[in-house]
Amino acid sequence: MKTKIVIVGLGGVGGYYGGLLAKRYADDPNFEIYFVARGEHLKKVQQNGLTLITADGTYVVKPTLATDKVAEIGTVDYVIMATKSYDLDATIAQIKPCIGVNTVVLPLLNGIDNSMRIRALLPEAEVWDGCVYIVARINEPGVVESSGNVHFLNFGYKNQTGTHLLEFEKLLKEAGIDCAFHEKILPAIWKKFFFISSTASLTSYFDVSYGALINDENRKDTLIKLLEELLQIANAEGAEMDKSEIDKIINQLEKLPFDSTTSMHRDFIAGKNTELQTLTGIVIDLGKKHGIATPIYEKVFAELSNR
Repeated sequence: MKTKIVIVGLGGVGGYYGGLLAKRYADDPNFEIYFVARGEHLKKVQQNGLTLITADGTYVVKPTLATDKVAEIGTVDYVIMATKSYDLDATIAQIKPCIGVNTVVLPLLNGIDNSMRIRALLPEAEVWDGCVYIVARINEPGVVESSGNVHFLNFGYKNQTGTHLLEFEKLLKEAGIDCAFHEKILPAIWKKFFFISSTASLTSYFDVSYGALINDENRKDTLIKLLEELLQIANAEGAEMDKSEIDKIINQLEKLPFDSTTSMHRDFIAGKNTELQTLTGIVIDLGKKHGIATPIYEKVFAELSNR
């Protein structure tokens, strides 16, 4: 019986992981790999395949089918979601024809509550938790490039260990995907969110790069206070993190190129839709849930909401 995998969203994340899966399993009769994308990017992939540029080389890969009409795909075994979080509800409505009683959904979106939201919208599916560390982007329609040597995928499901999870880890690794299954996935999800929530919020708020965020004492002090709020909420949610995580964020920022910044900051500059609610507003909501004050987050959210 064939294993059918659909990658929804073919940006940097979906293009990289979908590209590696299509490359590995293109000639394997036991697998079918599908891409769901849209616009000119989809047209180019349909015409010429997806060009994937990595540190290991440049490849042109062709899925079983690239489409924006998911009814053409039918029910699948795995859905890997790599869209923007603000598109989540619309994406779920789009992929419903792919969902069967044995379908697994793995979201790789920015945010901390995506799996919970998907479970509410797709109660019939098994929804895992996942996050990635990767620098990748669409260079032009039909072309995705992964830059740097960081592209790691973490996933797990409700503190469970099972054959299904281990088989999925194996098929990812066989495709050359650097990944790890975690029986306790929540700490890994929160550590990723700890970085992206704080840096996306403040690079956008101050309109600065990573380097400028920590190069100024006032901005750095604001970052530390924001992280202290977030740490309280993370642990109230069961993240099991200690104060050393704040120092790790500072150290991580010091190692990044000075002028690099977050995708949310770039979206604000470009006047695009942003993940403000997913990365900033959700922290305020969780603070209210646990009775934890979040004055810095509230100030940042209020200012950015008016831009």
